[in-house]
Amino acid sequence: MRAAGGLFIVIVPFWAWIAVIGGLLLVLALDLWIVDRGEPREFSLKQAGFWVAFYVTLAVVFGVVLWIFGGPTPAGQFFAGYITEYSLSVDNLFVFYIIMTRFAVPKVHQHKVLLVGILMALVMRGAFIAVGAAALASFGWLFYVFGLFLIYTAVQLVRQHGHDEDEDEYKENAVLRWARRVLPHTDDYVESKVIVKVDGKRMVTPLLIVMVAIGTTDLLFALDSIPAIFGLTTDAFIVFSANAFALMGLRQLYFLLGGLLQRLVYLSYGLAFILGFIGVKLILEALHSSGVSWAPEVPIWLSLSVIGVTMVITTVASLIKIRRDGRESKEITTSASGTQG
Repeated sequence: MRAAGGLFIVIVPFWAWIAVIGGLLLVLALDLWIVDRGEPREFSLKQAGFWVAFYVTLAVVFGVVLWIFGGPTPAGQFFAGYITEYSLSVDNLFVFYIIMTRFAVPKVHQHKVLLVGILMALVMRGAFIAVGAAALASFGWLFYVFGLFLIYTAVQLVRQHGHDEDEDEYKENAVLRWARRVLPHTDDYVESKVIVKVDGKRMVTPLLIVMVAIGTTDLLFALDSIPAIFGLTTDAFIVFSANAFALMGLRQLYFLLGGLLQRLVYLSYGLAFILGFIGVKLILEALHSSGVSWAPEVPIWLSLSVIGVTMVITTVASLIKIRRDGRESKEITTSASGTQG
């Protein structure tokens, strides 16, 4: 184990990369075979709950193994990164819902769309992480850039609170617009196929277009989440693992949360606080590494505690507000009915 910029890095052998990536692909293949074999069908709430629990357990087991072989510091970095990535992903699920609605994706095909789209995002994030890790190793000043960017993102989240849940706010990105313009596509879905032959000409179906939309949109989300995890650790292995485990359970979380997404009214504030905290932490540790005596080094246990407590408070406060607003709405309705009577 070695330290860089105040952040501990585990020297991971190449076989560990192969084992983790191979294991993830095996689990995803098993997931796809179990869930999607036979005729397409809607993803039930019971299935979603089982798979979310399965992937969270898998992440916990991975963190424990990392603790056994690498110690508490890398394990703490993984759990902090995993919770941060998962928390940020919850806010992004609403955009996925908008995309599904905008393209009128049949419910029986939504699980497949999310799976392929997220796999695309994972591959692109892997490249992003590799570039980011190399850049941070070569240019120490990027820590300040990442820190300021996270603080700016936190401010923007607070300013946009209440205005980011409008379907009209979703804009197709450049890659999606290019795909829709260049790729010949059918107007309607053709079962679960992504490519069909029409009058002897191969065409893609809207299903592939939606997969591209999910994958590229998630990559845009990574512009916030990956710098946040780099604020917790600069080890590419831990950053990739945290991203991979969070993304693996993301599609099941989409079906499990359902209407709860709209109930987390304070989620943006919680995420903004986490991003701001990590941004400040990143700048302080960069200053500490540069020899600034007054700049403290924030321990990973404190980061993990702040992230966990913030998400718990955000969730509880959101549910309390929804319950109180529902009670007040009911009282107003009852009062109006009594007046009319």
